Amino acid sequence: MQVALLSRLLSVGRAVLAALRGRLGALCWSLAPLSLSLSLPGWRDSAPRPQREQEGDDAAPTPTSVNYHFTRQCNYKCGFCFHTAKTSFVLPLEEAKRGLEMLKEAGMEKINFSGGEPFLQDRGEFVGKLVQFCKQELELPSVSIVSNGSLIRKQWFEKYGEYLDILAISCDSFDEDVNVLIGRRQGKKNHVENLHKLRQWCREYAVAFKINSVINRFNVEEDMNEQIKALNPVRWKVFQCLLIEGENSGEDALREAEKFVISDEDFDRFLDRHKDVSCLVPESNQKMRDSYLILDEYMRFLNCRNGRKEPSKSILDVGVEAAIKFSGFDEKMFLRRGGKYVWSKADMKLDW
Repeated sequence: MQVALLSRLLSVGRAVLAALRGRLGALCWSLAPLSLSLSLPGWRDSAPRPQREQEGDDAAPTPTSVNYHFTRQCNYKCGFCFHTAKTSFVLPLEEAKRGLEMLKEAGMEKINFSGGEPFLQDRGEFVGKLVQFCKQELELPSVSIVSNGSLIRKQWFEKYGEYLDILAISCDSFDEDVNVLIGRRQGKKNHVENLHKLRQWCREYAVAFKINSVINRFNVEEDMNEQIKALNPVRWKVFQCLLIEGENSGEDALREAEKFVISDEDFDRFLDRHKDVSCLVPESNQKMRDSYLILDEYMRFLNCRNGRKEPSKSILDVGVEAAIKFSGFDEKMFLRRGGKYVWSKADMKLDW
């Protein structure tokens, strides 16, 4: 009996230590007002706070749908990427779960895991465990992942597929030469061939399949009608290439996305060319900038209203309501762009 008690105490102690390690990054934030010289990679302690933080009295929006970029690391080098690999930090699993539980209590209905590339961390086990936790423990209506698809294995679907509502694969072109120009390729693997394989696995394991495409200077003249209709995704998100200072634009950026930028007229012409694709969901820069709730690897909301990502304090430190007030999130624009839709695979009534 004493051995069992000692074992339980050791287990609790390990859990506490893991949690303390995970909160170290967030604690550094709270010390910033003391003008201490503590910093972590990717932090901008000297960056001005968003305007809403100075006001502070606005009613907090509900985090109905949250995009959690839990890692910045990626195996691709897409030239227009606006969440670049400035740090390798990833929260410990239990701390990430704690934050997700807080978001659920604040009204979250949909969680989308992104990066970076979410399947890099522990070969997909980390995101798999988060997916299972959100569906099984938190009972969220919708759990989704955005991935480049290059690292997903069939075994992952066997283990975690039942807990995933939507898998979104990024595909900007059906011409491999264009994918190489964009940076969406690794080694000799064919991105388009892999896309079709993932589509089949989604059918086998009853996961709704989605495609995300960023329209840019290299693919704006492409006709994707035939390929998209053949893949038949539940949604085809079509984004206009977006510049974010400090991420893919500016002196301290890791990418130079200016050469990828297209005009509003170019974007509209691409949309008109694909107007007969029923699953197409267009998102211009105007719609995209303030209508997403983005949570970074430290569980800080990122405010993009000033053309760069200005972080709030971590929800792990100040709670969801206090942090989300400074997110710059436009709840009305979120609804106007169709941010809330039939997003649970149980309600989609798809013919698997």
